[in-house]
Amino acid sequence: MAPILLFVYKRLETTKKVVSFLLKNELAENSKIFIFSDGSKNDLDYNKVKEVRKFIRNIKGFKEIEIIERNKNYGLARSIIDGVTQIINDYGKVIVLEDDLITSPYFLKYMNEALEIYKNEERVGAICSNMYLVRKSLPETFFLNFFDSWGWGTWKDKWELFNSNALELLKEIKDKKLEKDFDFNNSYFFTQLLELQSLGIVNSWAIRWQASLFLSNKLCLFPQKSLVKNIGFEKEGSNTKTSLGGIVFTSNFDKGNNFIKVEKINVEENLEAKQIVVAYFKQLKIRIIVKMMKVRNYLKILKKKLIKK
Repeated sequence: MAPILLFVYKRLETTKKVVSFLLKNELAENSKIFIFSDGSKNDLDYNKVKEVRKFIRNIKGFKEIEIIERNKNYGLARSIIDGVTQIINDYGKVIVLEDDLITSPYFLKYMNEALEIYKNEERVGAICSNMYLVRKSLPETFFLNFFDSWGWGTWKDKWELFNSNALELLKEIKDKKLEKDFDFNNSYFFTQLLELQSLGIVNSWAIRWQASLFLSNKLCLFPQKSLVKNIGFEKEGSNTKTSLGGIVFTSNFDKGNNFIKVEKINVEENLEAKQIVVAYFKQLKIRIIVKMMKVRNYLKILKKKLIKK
């Protein structure tokens, strides 16, 4: 059974929901969970972090619970990179969740079965559990040369491919003229995100992990229906904003009753499934641009009003 890594910070209500849904999984009582509690970044967050820690210290229902309380603020990126590295070196594989992801009762079953089935497949880089609200039917499971960070798992030998240096990753993608492929057939802004990471404007472990897998020619397994749902858009989190997130990555969670049958399939990218997901992203790309234009227009109007005053 793969250990579960749950990363929490200051969101008590979402953390409670995440744990509640996870405990509904039939494999929860057989699973060890490591809960990484990040330290507060300022005085305003101190009491919220304290409340979350009080809650997680009293969790019951898992086979074993180990809590790692940071004595300073790591931030999400460093916390996940350090946490995954620490546990995967001891256990060989991990299942990773953040404090805003509720799960299907079959999430752990899907993740553990997939991690076991594909553990010796060199080209499989990660197991992903989220799927978007696409318009066409997808296979039960399929592979894409793309990574999604909402509920995922991997193995020690694959995590060793992780390169934290965004500048090196970006240079290799540009030198090999792989921008179009990395941007998932020009359907999203992944190269731009990696560039922002290299400039220190954003701090994302996920874009670096995606680039590391991409440049290593690894594929990720995806389910037909999502086994996770992000509930963090309702309230502002440390790395999630309501403005864009809610319209971008909407999953087909289907009230949490999704079940996915995991059977071994050929390890090759499913081009039909890719076309469906690319179409979804391209549609969202337009919506994001429109949203950004509206924000810019609002700021222009606000600026004019301030000047008049």
